[in-house]
Amino acid sequence: MLAKKKKLSKKEIQEDKLVTTFYEAKSFYTENQTMIFSVIGAIAVLIVAVVFYSSKIEENNLLASAELSRVYESYNTGLYQQAIDGKPGTKELGLLKIVDLYSGSDQGERARIILGNSYYYTEQYDKAIEAFDDYSGNDNLMIASALSGKAGCYEVMGEYENAANYFAKAADVSKYVPANPDYLLNAGINYIKVKNMSEAKFFLNRVKSEYSTSSAARQVDKYLAQINS
Repeated sequence: MLAKKKKLSKKEIQEDKLVTTFYEAKSFYTENQTMIFSVIGAIAVLIVAVVFYSSKIEENNLLASAELSRVYESYNTGLYQQAIDGKPGTKELGLLKIVDLYSGSDQGERARIILGNSYYYTEQYDKAIEAFDDYSGNDNLMIASALSGKAGCYEVMGEYENAANYFAKAADVSKYVPANPDYLLNAGINYIKVKNMSEAKFFLNRVKSEYSTSSAARQVDKYLAQINS
């Protein structure tokens, strides 16, 4: 006669499951040891790469900032071509070199905007547009500056509709950009030039409604008068 099977307690069942899970895990580890070490190694390499990249970006940011400080004197005194190319025999590398060396860092991308401005002031509008287009930072003030820089280039080139469109885009990057009322005003002015009066009126009225205390708002009525005349 078979002996009556002993009923396991809840604790014994849990202990039995734990033992089973342990041996299953041990078996999986033994069978897949090479794969496990490969995955762990790949994760470790990825972590090291991310830390190195972050450190490199921060280092480039500091170096670009130092190089930019040497360019500002030329830029602020109107020596735009020298700011672009640098000054031989000195530590002033020039914006082209700074952008090449430190692209991707905050200050390297800021140098790109200043490079675009320098091209604009030296009437190299195609190069200015290219520099503004290449900005890849995430600073809203700089993004708006790049868009408005392109708008300014198109305006002096007589491409008023493009100018209006880019001034409008610049004004919508962020509500915290101080130049927004000027961007909206310039969008309106350029739409008037291409006789798109409905768009012109829309952007001019935005200046009055959203930035009523700005200096740009004080200029709006004379342009609205042109539309309504």
